[in-house]
Amino acid sequence: MRNTTTLRPLLATVATAAVLLTTTATAVAAPASRPAAPAYTASVPDPSALHPVAELSAERLATADLVAAAKWGTDSPIDDPAREQQVLDSVAAQAVQLGADPDEVRAIFRDQIEANKLVQRGLFQLWTDHPEQAPTTRPDLSVVRQRINRINTALVQAIADTTADRTALTCRPELVLAALQVRHDQDLDHLHTKALARSLRSVCAY
Repeated sequence: MRNTTTLRPLLATVATAAVLLTTTATAVAAPASRPAAPAYTASVPDPSALHPVAELSAERLATADLVAAAKWGTDSPIDDPAREQQVLDSVAAQAVQLGADPDEVRAIFRDQIEANKLVQRGLFQLWTDHPEQAPTTRPDLSVVRQRINRINTALVQAIADTTADRTALTCRPELVLAALQVRHDQDLDHLHTKALARSLRSVCAY
């Protein structure tokens, strides 16, 4: 059964970083008068394997800004069950073609969709409170969705390629490090960092 424990970007990142930094600091801070201890290399998870999953998730979240701008000031609701079902059916079919578990892919993409809506709601609230920051142009939603579809295809492939990594016990620390790197590289704000964590909740099996 998949563990759906929420990935907490701040607490989990701080905890992981603390463990790694404490291990390093302990090795470095030995008094100079003591004999040199045998070299010890901490086993630090390599985030590279899961980095594409985190990176594509963040790229998908960036489209939420465009979707929100396209819907702002219109009757289009943030929740779109028909569109969401279409996305889930499409990625599940792609998963089958790639030999991946369609149920796992569906679960991950449900989180992707909820994370996208989290950003949209956050932006709607921001623009309501600060109208001067609201968008003045409206993107073509059909064009934005074409971009989302391309990201979806790449993300399904990344999920399929990391099956072994996602089912390993080291998945969560690796995923935290990958998400931290993506947050740094893309300079994500609080809203998008929170959404990134939401989007990755079902990536790891344990």
